[in-house]
Amino acid sequence: MDYKNTLNLPRTEFPMKADLPNREPKILRQWDEAGLYGLIRKKARGAKKFILHDGPPYANGSIHMGHALNKILKDIVIKYRTMRGFDSPYVPGWDCHGLPVEHQLFKELKITKYEIGQVEFRKKAHAYAMKFVELQKEEFKRLGVLGDWGSPYLTLSKDYEASVIRSFGKLVEGGYIYKDLKPVNWCATCETALAEAEVEYEEKASPSVFVKFEVSDRKKTYFLIWTTTPWTLLANVAIAVHPDYDYSTIRLQGGESYILAKELVARTAEKLGIKGYEAAKSVKGRELEAIECRHPFIDRASKVVLADYVSLEEGTGCVHTAPGHGQEDYLTGKKYKLPVIMPVDSRGKFDSTCGEFSGLNVYKANGAIVEKLKAIGALVHSEEITHSYPHCWRCKKPIIFRATEQYFMNVDHNGFRKKLIDAITSSVDWVPEQGRGRISSMVETRPDWCLSRQRYWGVPVAAFRCADSKCKEILLDAAVIEHIAALVERGGSNIWFEKGPEGLLPAGTRCRKCGSTKFHKEDDIIDVWFESGVSHQAVLKSRTDLDYQCELYLEGSDQHRGWFQSALITALAIDGRPPYACVLTHGFVVDGEGKKMSKSQGNVISPQDVMKRYGADILRLWVASSDYSEDIRLSDEILTRLADAYRKMRNTYKYLLSNLYDFDAEKDSVPYPDLLEIDRWILSVLSALVREASGHYERFAFHKIFRLVYNFCVTEVSSIYLDILKDRMYTFRANSKERRSGQTAIYEVLVHLLKVMAPILPFTCDEAWQFVQRKGKAQNIHLEDWPDETRCSTWFDGKLNERWDGLIAVREEVLQELEEKRKTGEIGSSLEARVIISSNDSSLVSLLKEYDRILPYIFIVSHVETGAAPSDAPKDKIVQVRVDKAGGKKCQRCWNYSESVGRDESHPTICSRCIANI
Repeated sequence: MDYKNTLNLPRTEFPMKADLPNREPKILRQWDEAGLYGLIRKKARGAKKFILHDGPPYANGSIHMGHALNKILKDIVIKYRTMRGFDSPYVPGWDCHGLPVEHQLFKELKITKYEIGQVEFRKKAHAYAMKFVELQKEEFKRLGVLGDWGSPYLTLSKDYEASVIRSFGKLVEGGYIYKDLKPVNWCATCETALAEAEVEYEEKASPSVFVKFEVSDRKKTYFLIWTTTPWTLLANVAIAVHPDYDYSTIRLQGGESYILAKELVARTAEKLGIKGYEAAKSVKGRELEAIECRHPFIDRASKVVLADYVSLEEGTGCVHTAPGHGQEDYLTGKKYKLPVIMPVDSRGKFDSTCGEFSGLNVYKANGAIVEKLKAIGALVHSEEITHSYPHCWRCKKPIIFRATEQYFMNVDHNGFRKKLIDAITSSVDWVPEQGRGRISSMVETRPDWCLSRQRYWGVPVAAFRCADSKCKEILLDAAVIEHIAALVERGGSNIWFEKGPEGLLPAGTRCRKCGSTKFHKEDDIIDVWFESGVSHQAVLKSRTDLDYQCELYLEGSDQHRGWFQSALITALAIDGRPPYACVLTHGFVVDGEGKKMSKSQGNVISPQDVMKRYGADILRLWVASSDYSEDIRLSDEILTRLADAYRKMRNTYKYLLSNLYDFDAEKDSVPYPDLLEIDRWILSVLSALVREASGHYERFAFHKIFRLVYNFCVTEVSSIYLDILKDRMYTFRANSKERRSGQTAIYEVLVHLLKVMAPILPFTCDEAWQFVQRKGKAQNIHLEDWPDETRCSTWFDGKLNERWDGLIAVREEVLQELEEKRKTGEIGSSLEARVIISSNDSSLVSLLKEYDRILPYIFIVSHVETGAAPSDAPKDKIVQVRVDKAGGKKCQRCWNYSESVGRDESHPTICSRCIANI
């Protein structure tokens, strides 16, 4: 007789070879054809909302690994919340305006903004942005991200643009908006003002110069200043000292005297090579106030002023002050009514007022200015230093600080800054917690928000100037702005650039100051961060499937000074509360060595390449396995390791499925109290896993979920439970209680594992779900509910876990001894062994005696004997294990060795247990 046909050997069509790069696109098509996202939305209708609001990426290129990380994290949250029964729609968005899109398009067109009309360029920019919206949309969908892809929000849509203008109008109405001549971050290459969030800090080489300013009424007595921007000396009008520092006058051997901070005298003298000087009695900085000096090479006075920001960390304690070139300088200038001199044009070149330096780029002029200082004897010391310096986030060139007329939002209006800090401190949860301190410190010190940009592509600043040359009053009127918003809502923001003021203003509009009816419209566009920042007005409030306030914003940690701030500032000013209840931030993607990814370094890994090689689920597993609170490493080695982990998890799913081919959960399930003890044990461990996984999802600790499930699959399920279970599943009668008990536990383990991992591995879990046999199951795992934790909790049995922990510990000792015997060739298969276990621990002996009948199955051997250790046994080892050859003959059906083999003439080659099972 062929006994093989009597065995319940595993079988399933679920493939071991994942082939994710080819299989996932087919699964995506199935989801699309079934209208999966619509089915999820229908199922969630009427449920409590959990809204994650999407921060819009720029529509200016293919997605990179940072995009993949961000979108996958969001999708994991949404899929989990949906399974938990929340109404959790995902509305993706795109940032379509501003410098990021404009910069890339000008590069592609190979022209400057002076070579094309604004309206013509805007039409090209619209088409360019829409091209990348469609490209990125497909790339995001390929990641397995479900969402309302057919109806995303776009900042270039008419209704969104109108909402931006209305939001600006509400701030005008609240008294937050003003126009002023102030120094701002200025990119001379892009020719525009920049927000704080649009500035990056990189290393830059600069000239470091010590320059002397002569006191007007004291010959050969000089204030000694230090600067790394010699080009700003052309705008110098003052020297700042700290009121509370001590300042010394040191007399040099040549007769000259320098005034500088007393604490810095020795260090400065050493750097400048000054020897043999005499120091006069020091005075407080406040006693120097109002002393007048002469500019080294311009016929202009430079007044000594007081400022608390003067430090002793570097320099001389005497700070060169040019109100047109720095925020602190500007504020000091306002205090002392100093002139704001701005001799630099929008391209970063000196204007015609600068004599020999006229027409020079400011950075190229540094050398000429240093030579001028040297020639006139005003240069005391010069060297080159490398330091951290602000650069433009788009063109990557160093920026300048330049006073220009811009529109600003006053963040100190009516105590608004304190309201921001209070909201950050007490009204929002920050994950990780250090995000609270990070954004608080930024808001505490941030300047007023520069809202205007000198670019072509964006929403206009809806403001006008009186055309009367003697008046030039600014028209900022909420009613006028609402009128403009209504026009934009019908015709789009291009109307601002196509029509004159008379076609934009309401009939009868007059200047409030002089009564004129003639106006000029402003040419600037509004900051792209303002555009995206007011998405809480344009999207959360306007879409019925969403809600304000939303539950979560989730972006990279750089958004503490970007979108998180712009959203918070605008929401608090308009609605008096934050737009979000919680903010989650993640780090940046770096290579395996922790270095920033860059094309020049050749260490860039693209999501497209990873998906072609491994599939999206491996990319998602990388995201879920990473502690995103830090920068996240990615390399081929890391991906290979994760692919191996994935294979082990997939193999677990396959093996579980392969033992359920004849199992109908409705008919064949064994009630929990009637399950065999080891089956109840695995469900107890599973119960703890579900509870812990739920907690980790709630706390967004996805890397702990991966580790929890992976360890469970590899250890408790594969190495212990399934290893022990094989004999019962293969050799017992197909419909025996023992086998159905095992199948019941296997079924629950499989279903719960697939549900717990579905938000992380959506393709694989849904693929496996199609092989699960259960009446009434959802057609897609993403339409299923989260595991019933109340039901799961009834499986948990702490005492049972303790007993099995003891048995498993002994099992490890036995397996180790069996492996030693295998190495020496004394046994081949473990079933050839007889194991004798003894212990000097009476409670352990009792435990083993209690399980005496099933110990052979637990250890996967043919015979086990247990007993107390002899009196001469080593006291330092609780368990002693001896392995001998098993007695009896090998059963040809179950491969166990048994004395019963050969006793039945009808079946002389199999054991009595197998005879009973067939």
